[in-house]
Formats: sequence, C-alpha cells, structure tokens
Amino acid sequence: GKLVPLHFIQNLTVKLNGKAVVEAQISQAVSRNPVFSFRLKGGAKGDKIEVSWLDNQGETNSTETAIA
Repeated sequence: GKLVPLHFIQNLTVKLNGKAVVEAQISQAVSRNPVFSFRLKGGAKGDKIEVSWLDNQGETNSTETAIA
C-alpha cells in the first residue's frame, strides 16, 4: 500500500463570548472526520460560540455562531 501523510487536528478550542470553555489536545488516533461533542453550561440566547483548531501541519481555522 501507499503511505498517506499524517494530517490531523492537534488542538481544539471552544470559546463562549471570548472565554475558553473547552480545550482539547488531540492525537493521530482520531478518525478522519471526527465528531466532537461537549456540554455547555451558562450559555444564553445570542451568546457567541467560537470553535478554532490547529492541525499538525500548522494550519488553523475557526468558525463561530450564536446560540439560538
């Protein structure tokens, strides 16, 4: 077989209104298209949730939404 280069999320951060509420360090053992779940206390309608991540190749990305 052909070797596939490693490419995975290393760090995941969830912020509520700018304050980190979840921080995870992840390894290559996670599946190719992972689903992460968490419980959030203290969030209210209209509060902003931001999810950001860093992969093992140094690339970052993020997304945000408001609680409906």
